[in-house]
Amino acid sequence: MKYSKLRGMSALVALALSAGMAHASDAEGEFHGYLRAGAGSSSEKGPQSCFDLGGNTMKYRLGNECDSYFEGGYTKELAKSANGVSFVGTFWLDAYKNGSDFGNAKPEIAKAYVEAKGLDFLNGGVAWIGKRYYFRPDIHMLDLQYINLNGTGGGFDKIGFGPGKASYAIFKDNDSNVFDPKTGKQLSSDAALRQNFAYEGLPVNQDGTIDAAVSLISAQGTDRHNGWQLSVFHKQDKVLGGSNTFGIQYGVGPGTGVGGPCCGRIGSSGSTLLGSDVTRLRIFNDLVIQPTRQFSMEFVALMQRDKSNAGGSSTWTTLGTRPVYAFTQNFKLQAELGTSRVTQPNGGEALRLTKLTIAPTITMGESYWSRPELRAFVTYGKWNNAATAAVNASNNSGPVYGNNTSGTSVGIQLETWF
Repeated sequence: MKYSKLRGMSALVALALSAGMAHASDAEGEFHGYLRAGAGSSSEKGPQSCFDLGGNTMKYRLGNECDSYFEGGYTKELAKSANGVSFVGTFWLDAYKNGSDFGNAKPEIAKAYVEAKGLDFLNGGVAWIGKRYYFRPDIHMLDLQYINLNGTGGGFDKIGFGPGKASYAIFKDNDSNVFDPKTGKQLSSDAALRQNFAYEGLPVNQDGTIDAAVSLISAQGTDRHNGWQLSVFHKQDKVLGGSNTFGIQYGVGPGTGVGGPCCGRIGSSGSTLLGSDVTRLRIFNDLVIQPTRQFSMEFVALMQRDKSNAGGSSTWTTLGTRPVYAFTQNFKLQAELGTSRVTQPNGGEALRLTKLTIAPTITMGESYWSRPELRAFVTYGKWNNAATAAVNASNNSGPVYGNNTSGTSVGIQLETWF
């Protein structure tokens, strides 16, 4: 039986219980995961509605996620050589539903890979093969994995090289063929061969390092296009009790991530139908601070420009902040304010959306990153006439706001990782 055909949440529950029992009885194994779930309603009644411009943008997520998501699994040492080399296996499932109830969401395999650790010829690095999450830091407030190298492949990770660590991996993306629906003849292939090179931890200033990643994408089908991307990030630690990340990214063709499996993520292969005229430039700054035990905040500024001969040029700019104050160890008050603007290729009026959330929160601790969090929220969205169609199109509840240019949603939400 294929795991992707498992039905319902029972498989996830069984996995969690078995992994949890294994974790309790076997110190060498670890169970980890993530869960987001909740429910709400809107000023238009019916399901909770979320405020988003869709397209090449990401939404501000506090009190503005209308979906349910779980991922979790188990990591365990499978075998150990006499010379100390350890073989470690990881297996995870995930399930997603574009609504408040997991219902009949089908679990699928998210990770299934084996690592070889302690190989002397890799200078502290790790060899691996399988399906995995790979080099995917994010802007938490936007749930934007600004680079995402996930996929099925193999490579060598974090090999000591100079002052930092080098990694190389090769992936097979979009691994399918295109057939003529009438004759059944194979016409082409969506598949792409992707090579990733990364270097992490190059010191450039006090408490500051540079990470860089390159993707080289080779199309496997006829009349398809190659692509590439280059991303460079400066990370500054010890900034008011937190850290700052500044990034510059540029992608060409399938290296833009456009037309890929999710969200136009730079790093993994987008559609190989895209030629070298399709480009994406992204510049961003993400700051998370914790200057006192009680107060923390995230601030993001981002500009992303997408260009192509067919579609013209469109630029997404956004500014947002999430201040958090912990009145006690287990109670916070959070707010999140974000505004986005998207220019239209035809020169029409730019799309604008502003979203504000207030969320009293029961939490595990006072840190910005403390989880679990049990939240209640009120979210207000305001947009201009030019953005009405985009807001309605990206709303999971459908075009419930009609010609309105504002709306409100209320609800509860759980977020945790473990």
